[in-house]
Amino acid sequence: MRHFGHIAPEERQRLFHREPCVFTADSPARVLAAALGATLYSPATRPHLADDVVKQAGRGVVSMVLCLEDSIDDAEVVGAEENLVRQFADLAGRPETDGLPLLFVRVREPEQIPDLVRRLGASVRLLSGFVLPKFTEERGVPFMEALAAAESASGRRLFAMPVLESPGLLYLESRRETLVGISRVVDKYRDRVLALRLGVTDFCSAYGLRRAPDMTAYDVQIVASVIADVVNMLGRSDGTGFTVTGPVWEYFRVQERMFKPQLRRSPFQEGEVEELRQALIEHDLDGLLREIALDRANGLLGKTCIHPSHVPAVHALSVVSHEEYSDAQDILRPERGGGGVLRSAYTNKMNEVKPHRAWAERTLQRAEVFGVANEDIGFVELLAAALPA
Repeated sequence: MRHFGHIAPEERQRLFHREPCVFTADSPARVLAAALGATLYSPATRPHLADDVVKQAGRGVVSMVLCLEDSIDDAEVVGAEENLVRQFADLAGRPETDGLPLLFVRVREPEQIPDLVRRLGASVRLLSGFVLPKFTEERGVPFMEALAAAESASGRRLFAMPVLESPGLLYLESRRETLVGISRVVDKYRDRVLALRLGVTDFCSAYGLRRAPDMTAYDVQIVASVIADVVNMLGRSDGTGFTVTGPVWEYFRVQERMFKPQLRRSPFQEGEVEELRQALIEHDLDGLLREIALDRANGLLGKTCIHPSHVPAVHALSVVSHEEYSDAQDILRPERGGGGVLRSAYTNKMNEVKPHRAWAERTLQRAEVFGVANEDIGFVELLAAALPA
């Protein structure tokens, strides 16, 4: 699989200075963590889940979570597990499975992990891991032990994606202790932790809050403070940190085809960019775009998505611009190892080698999986190309 792999090769050639790399479920963890992109959640109760997975792969989705937790009723769990096992068997029996997204299952309790792996049988080869809800030190240890046991029993590499959403993490008096405990667990099982996910909806719930479609998670100060502290302790670039993914965007509309023709008009003439901006606002995407940009500015990579219409925007904004790529390459040139300051190739900023090195390394990692846009290609063209035909 590859990002933008669902579009024609000649179109990728037009868009990209450096095309996104090809990767598989067996690629190194550092590649997969960066490549998660827009992780699409789907209830495990869906009767045609296997078809849904194939359909979303054809629309550019590269990671999915099949959910047995909050997205389904408590009374549906047993049936959802049975459905999940059937749908995996259906997928495994299809002639072509190489292009399927990375598939994760969101469980409720640790005991579900070895049980599901056993019931999946040979189709476990399509499973990349588990999403672990309400992760704390106390809850996390049994989850990680169950994952390790299931991995050993199946012979399949399985990753964990803990969800940080517990009240202990939100409340000021317990936040530091909770974060330290989480840090101990994920550090112990570092090789099995692919990424950390933020459960912002649960944070808001604790205070009876819900952000409006014109507000980002960063406008809700209680939420913003938690994100900052999680990145502070668990997202460092000194080799001790983890990939932390962006929070879910709750709003969507289904009429994406109504503004798609506007995107297809390229290059845009004067005035049409404002017309596009208004179309995005009307379809509740303006807030999403701002939140994705703020995710990046705050050290997050990738995003939890609950609707397919969010995926193209997340992926389009994940592509590295030609200017970013040029700066990152300049900073990391071997001859710059001693430090110093240099003017950017675009002559619009200062690149200070030592302070900007970690940024440059992260940028090149993102460039590997999402590609580098050609010099004259911007977000609008990338979004237009990413939208389903």
